[in-house]
Amino acid sequence: MIAIIDYNTGNLCSVTNALHRLGAVYTVTDDPSVIRSAERVLLPGVGAADKAMDNLRMRGLDVVIPQLTVPVLGICVGMQVMCRYSSEGDAVCMGIFDTAVTRFPDTELKVPHVGWNTITGLSTPLFSGLPEASFVYYVHSYRADLCSSTIAVTDYGESFSGALGRDNFYGTQFHPEKSGGVGETILRNFLTL
Repeated sequence: MIAIIDYNTGNLCSVTNALHRLGAVYTVTDDPSVIRSAERVLLPGVGAADKAMDNLRMRGLDVVIPQLTVPVLGICVGMQVMCRYSSEGDAVCMGIFDTAVTRFPDTELKVPHVGWNTITGLSTPLFSGLPEASFVYYVHSYRADLCSSTIAVTDYGESFSGALGRDNFYGTQFHPEKSGGVGETILRNFLTL
């Protein structure tokens, strides 16, 4: 069973719809005991990292999540709160990935970064069967710096971590549930990790 963590950050419908299409068995929960007993855990999220961390702390999930030993996938803000720090609201996050999340700098590029972009430098079984420069869908103003946990890179005026991975933890800045066939492959790969 897959636990989809509900911590009032939205995005649950598109994630549950994507898992339903894959025939996955899942539950939406904020119960630590259910999350600890799951075979896989999804941490979706949209919105602000500081508010997301507040919501996780209120439920004690900021302690539960880093202790999990099953595959965990954070999506968008779910990935950002798995990092060490976010400048969005000056938030101390869970520190699973040793990198900071910062806002895109002011340039001629539009922020938020919305739409299709490529991921390159793909590594780990999360991306099995995908070619380099596969297109995925983004909606974000903040991004994780490149680091030793970077498993996919995207360029939007500068390179940033399109995805992160360390041990049993994974995160995508993009939305696999909104990324068509590429996203479906990523979610299917996650279900077999």
